[in-house]
Amino acid sequence: MAQKRFRFHRKPGFSFIEILIVIVIMAGIAALVGPALFSKLDESKVDQAKIQMKNLAGALELYRLDNSGYPSSEQGLAALIQKPTLGMVPQNWRGPYLNSKSLPTDPWGGDYAYLSDGTAFELKCLGSDRVVGGEGLAQDLLNE
Repeated sequence: MAQKRFRFHRKPGFSFIEILIVIVIMAGIAALVGPALFSKLDESKVDQAKIQMKNLAGALELYRLDNSGYPSSEQGLAALIQKPTLGMVPQNWRGPYLNSKSLPTDPWGGDYAYLSDGTAFELKCLGSDRVVGGEGLAQDLLNE
């Protein structure tokens, strides 16, 4: 009786080892690139906060031109969206002075701090830690 010879036919595809090697290489690349990418994202949040503060400062200047002064601290930034009812109510209010129906929050979800005596103002973003002070990304940002 003749013996049958079995031929092993390899199916096309990748072996487990080949796939594992690719995964290890991809993990290595991610470990090298990831931190740089996340630091750029954090830096972009600082830039975004600075831009929002410049937009708020511009809206405050428009308010001042119409009303001969800035909103008081008591009236706050809300005076840019709706006519104030607290303190000295402006007679020439021509707002809203912002395009949105709500005040913007900083990139970390906090509110911008606003102080004013009517003749000058200070805008502040508390940074990523949302507390006064800090260093690096947690550093407070002031309008300039």
